[in-house]
Amino acid sequence: MKEGKRSGIFGGIVLIVIGLLALAAQFIEFGEWLGLLILPALGLIFFAWGIVTRESGLMIPGGILSGLGLGTLLITVGPFADTGGDFQGGIFMLAFALGWFLIPIVSSLVTGDNHWWAVIPGGIIGLIGAASIFGGVAFTALEWLGRFWPVFLILVGLYILLRRSKDVAS
Repeated sequence: MKEGKRSGIFGGIVLIVIGLLALAAQFIEFGEWLGLLILPALGLIFFAWGIVTRESGLMIPGGILSGLGLGTLLITVGPFADTGGDFQGGIFMLAFALGWFLIPIVSSLVTGDNHWWAVIPGGIIGLIGAASIFGGVAFTALEWLGRFWPVFLILVGLYILLRRSKDVAS
């Protein structure tokens, strides 16, 4: 079966399943669990869709929605539901970062594409989550990093210019 046909068939199945769940939710009392399962379910649907069709672009919403869903589950009904405060926010951010890290891993395994760029937002979100959990010195370091990150851009720009000028001179 051609890629386009597979994508269309899977897309149709996904829409039917989502429609059936939305329709059932109007007549059946699912409680809070249905709402909590929407994000991780959508994330898994996008991952499955990307795997079946071998489309790495579908891994992006799959990773983001899965990370958001996992974070929501962990802090709402999971082991961190009663922790509160910065710690709970940090757990959510780490789960969200995990979703970003899944993007290059799953897309590389399934399609051979490497969406390495997703490590950048995942790393930033993970740093913020870790700083929220550990607080104190970690927050101070994160604040300094947030204040002086432009210095990194300046140094990289200078490195590129110096390297380029050496290439032109030789």
